Amino acid sequence: MTPDFQSLTQANIVEFIGDVFTRRGDEEYLGEPVTMAEHMLQGAAIAEAQGESEEIIVAALLHDIGHFTSEFGTFSMDDTEDRHHEDAGAELLEQFFPSVVTDCVRYHVAAKRYLCAARPEYFGLLSEASVHSLNLQGGPMNDEERTAFAKNPNLEDIIKVRYLDEAGKDPDMVTPGYEHFAPMVQRVVDRHCG
Repeated sequence: MTPDFQSLTQANIVEFIGDVFTRRGDEEYLGEPVTMAEHMLQGAAIAEAQGESEEIIVAALLHDIGHFTSEFGTFSMDDTEDRHHEDAGAELLEQFFPSVVTDCVRYHVAAKRYLCAARPEYFGLLSEASVHSLNLQGGPMNDEERTAFAKNPNLEDIIKVRYLDEAGKDPDMVTPGYEHFAPMVQRVVDRHCG
């Protein structure tokens, strides 16, 4: 059953996301040596250190939020079918965040497929878990898929978040917690919602 997001508002979405980090952030991240929260916080911290825009930092922070909100549950290395966490995450966020953020969430899986086709060296960056999920997600894009995906107006930012996704798997990296990013998340929401 799809979670009910109707009670979420501009005033409580940031707190809701924070609660997700608190309650579920210590869960294993898909066979990687970091937890779900560590993975998402690392992507955001790296983006912040690189001087990326608040929208990209927030997109990196939230790109995998759908693992917690998907009606299909969270991914495991035993999966034989994709769970479409990217769609679940975008569905949660689209009412409150600009399209650049929701596109980075919705298409970060497609970006992996795109990069494996367009830049074959990218495949070498993938962890074992990422390779497993790539196979479940359709493998590298064919030429037709790649051409269509390249037309997304937010392509450059989606690709940035994809690289941040791969970078956020360091078991020794120390990052600030969600509370560090929460004011930024609220600013992005407020700019979008007016």
